[in-house]
Amino acid sequence: MKKYIALLLALVMVFALAACGSKEEAAPAGSEEASAPVEASGDVKVAMITDYGDITDQSFNQTTYEACKAFCEKNAVDFKYYKPTDDSTAARVEMIDQAIAEGYNVVVMPGYAFAGAIVETQDLYPDVKFVALDVSEYDIFSSFYKDGDMDGELIDPSNEPHVADNVFSAVYQEELCGYMAGVAAVKLGYTKLGFLGGMAVPAVIRYGSGFVQGANAAAEELGKDIEINYVYGGQFYGDGDITAAMDTWYQGGTEVVFACGGGIFTSAAEAAAKVDGKVIGVDVDQAATIDGQYGEGMTVTSAMKGLAATVDTLLGEIVAGNFDNYGGQIQNLGLVGEDPELNYVQIPMESTQWSDSFTQDDYKALVAAMFAGDVEVSNDITALPEVGSHVTLNDQGQIK
Repeated sequence: MKKYIALLLALVMVFALAACGSKEEAAPAGSEEASAPVEASGDVKVAMITDYGDITDQSFNQTTYEACKAFCEKNAVDFKYYKPTDDSTAARVEMIDQAIAEGYNVVVMPGYAFAGAIVETQDLYPDVKFVALDVSEYDIFSSFYKDGDMDGELIDPSNEPHVADNVFSAVYQEELCGYMAGVAAVKLGYTKLGFLGGMAVPAVIRYGSGFVQGANAAAEELGKDIEINYVYGGQFYGDGDITAAMDTWYQGGTEVVFACGGGIFTSAAEAAAKVDGKVIGVDVDQAATIDGQYGEGMTVTSAMKGLAATVDTLLGEIVAGNFDNYGGQIQNLGLVGEDPELNYVQIPMESTQWSDSFTQDDYKALVAAMFAGDVEVSNDITALPEVGSHVTLNDQGQIK
């Protein structure tokens, strides 16, 4: 079987592997292998379930939906998406049940909120292939326990924590692209930065931690004094309260805010538009969306994950009959090499507002140093990173 270019994985957890045969790894983001048309080995029907958002959230759900739809149209595969009636495991399971009852045998699920649904359905439907994005080992394993307490009691003592052979999940090293965005912001000349997270879940915390680490490294290197405001909104959408908090930041001198968490960027962008401020996008390249809605040139850069490439690769493998090489795995995707555009975590080459103080070549050099291990980024989420003498970090907790 054709072997894909190996990924550099910070962590690969493999469960219930077959006694023989090797496991494949996802192809590099943007590679020809990740997008080439595939020859179907059987009748595949793909369903995508949204989490608590919808396919217009300009983030996880929308990117996943568009990637599924594009793949299925290109490869003549039936596709349908389902939106749960509310934000609960029961509602998500209901949509999975409905999709399977309607004949869909591949279910794509974006976001950590699907952990409980995976636990409830993976063994119930052994012939269905589940592809999850950003659902970690901890998310899944803790869902086997009452109140999510892994030191407590199992919900079903006969059902030990496991990831079944029909489940694959990709998680991402958000701290790396967060770091890149932090370096970029400071080297592009900004000295008053903000981080607005959605909910304080591991992926968002890693983004914020990486952002602080990158900004700190750039400030120390340049000998430049900077200030970082840091807060969580407590939700994944903007509203009047969060916009008011961002108004206070921007009107108090904050120049650019890394808005990290679904639709929460709307509050940062609304406040930024009033004072000609800047925003950093997340998950995907949000420049077209933010600039189009709030003002040309607002988006400095975006800290991106290879969501679409992951979907394209895994659906291709399923259609080709190769899912056995992925089932039972949780892969942690990050850097695969020195070419920024082949990595699963990156900032955009085209829309980043490069300048003489931070060029594309500077960015490529940074990525090469990170890949070589010369630049190390912590993924610790237990506390905010320590900062040097040139950085003032204002931890403002949570807005709501």
